[in-house]
Amino acid sequence: MNSIYLDHAASTPIHPDVAQVMMNMMTEHYGNASSVHLFGRDAKRTLNGARDQASRLLGCYPDELIFTSGGTESDNLALFGASSLVSHKGRHIITSSIEHHAILHSCTELERQGFKITYLPVDSTGRIQIQDVVEAITDETILISIMYGNNEVGTIQPIEEIGLLAQSRGILFHVDAVQALGVLPISCADLPVDLMSFSAHKINGPQGVGALYIRRSIQLNAQLHGGLQEKKRRAGTENIAGIVGFTKAIELVSDRCEERKDYYLLLRSTLLLALERVIGSDSFIVNGHPTEFLPHILNISFPELDSETLLMGMDMGGIAVASGSACTSGSLELSHVLGAMKLSESIMRSAIRFSFGLGNTTEEMEQTAQMIGTILHRVRNRT
Repeated sequence: MNSIYLDHAASTPIHPDVAQVMMNMMTEHYGNASSVHLFGRDAKRTLNGARDQASRLLGCYPDELIFTSGGTESDNLALFGASSLVSHKGRHIITSSIEHHAILHSCTELERQGFKITYLPVDSTGRIQIQDVVEAITDETILISIMYGNNEVGTIQPIEEIGLLAQSRGILFHVDAVQALGVLPISCADLPVDLMSFSAHKINGPQGVGALYIRRSIQLNAQLHGGLQEKKRRAGTENIAGIVGFTKAIELVSDRCEERKDYYLLLRSTLLLALERVIGSDSFIVNGHPTEFLPHILNISFPELDSETLLMGMDMGGIAVASGSACTSGSLELSHVLGAMKLSESIMRSAIRFSFGLGNTTEEMEQTAQMIGTILHRVRNRT
């Protein structure tokens, strides 16, 4: 039985070219970049070269990019580092009700520390309204943190409008761009953003490495202590093999961003058309924004089924999908994203996320629709 992987929003298979540069690094260059001898200097040159290349591709200066262990650490560093930096100006932070748990749980801890958090609502498509941002801002607001594109339903937020509003009020603006990198063109210098988080394993890079863009004018307070790495902003020996692999992955997705986007849209439309043909358009509902969405994420509810039945049936058939974000897919609690969108319980309890990536084909979309049709047929015959 051939397996079909449709959970690329959780993690992606490593690209062969990425694996190759990482293997070369791990077997031929093993020095510590903080060492002053020949091996350390060689590692330092490699690290600096990777940072130069990654920053060029992301549209920022090399000293504005620090490498982390992934999107979660980048989000944490942005929120805790920025809030402690400017807490003397105020203790109010604005975020949204549909953020990744790396943001939401960080905000919970910041609340425990005495910060006030405003969680913006979203409409039924998962989008923030600018007026809500305007009304949430107070004289105490120091930071706004909004994700670029949602990891469960794919809805893209009006980042430029929010960023310009934040700039006009002297408020720091952080964007979680973990899902957006590789499918949306990103130039940090051209966006009104002060901090932006990235992760390697979402773009066919290695797990355990990410990056945080920090605009030059910001001196972020470090949250890890013990060394002077990353210009004193993130202590710890750099994961050079991972960083080199991450940089190669950024290079690969940057070279083919539009091509990837078009192909994911083709996969999306193929799956939707196949579902219409196999089970009928009345048997499923697409969740998210109709036009402002990440091309590789498609969230669909099947009201006649529940997510657990569909997940188990598809897994037994060799198809990997998800019911929510990767961090919560081990449990089948209702999605906080769909709940914030105020969708009906039947829609929330039957939602499945399909996410496309390297290796997926239109034939797999047809097979996926057929499998859903088979599962639905079984359930209908039982009732």
